[in-house]
Amino acid sequence: MADKRTYEMVFIVDPNVADDEVMKLSEGVQKIITGQGGSITKTEMMGKRQLAYEINHKKDGTYVLLEVEGSGKEIAEVERRMRVNDQILRYMTIRVDEDRRRADKLKDRRARKAAKQPGKGKSKSAAVDFDADEDEAIAS
Repeated sequence: MADKRTYEMVFIVDPNVADDEVMKLSEGVQKIITGQGGSITKTEMMGKRQLAYEINHKKDGTYVLLEVEGSGKEIAEVERRMRVNDQILRYMTIRVDEDRRRADKLKDRRARKAAKQPGKGKSKSAAVDFDADEDEAIAS
């Protein structure tokens, strides 16, 4: 598993936790990831938001998004620690590198198809111009 994979990790922190504690919690998660050999490519504090449903009688929570590159062992360790942390209400990790690769392929395919389309349009307009020239030649 020397191949680097890209993951998006979102976790929801208890709304009663202060903002500076949320920052410390996020930094702790980042230290675990970098200590295990991974790297953080993006960190986003999404702030307090209303939950879709109650979790432990809480109606809102503080969302944190991390984008991580690594082999997967650091994700397992972070999830293990999140599972026992009372301040974290929920967490979710998704592997996104395959989806992005697939999206890039589709984007390239659409770009190639769009590049072919104008060529067809030019030949039609050229044919119309050619017919107009014939009509003028016949009329004279």
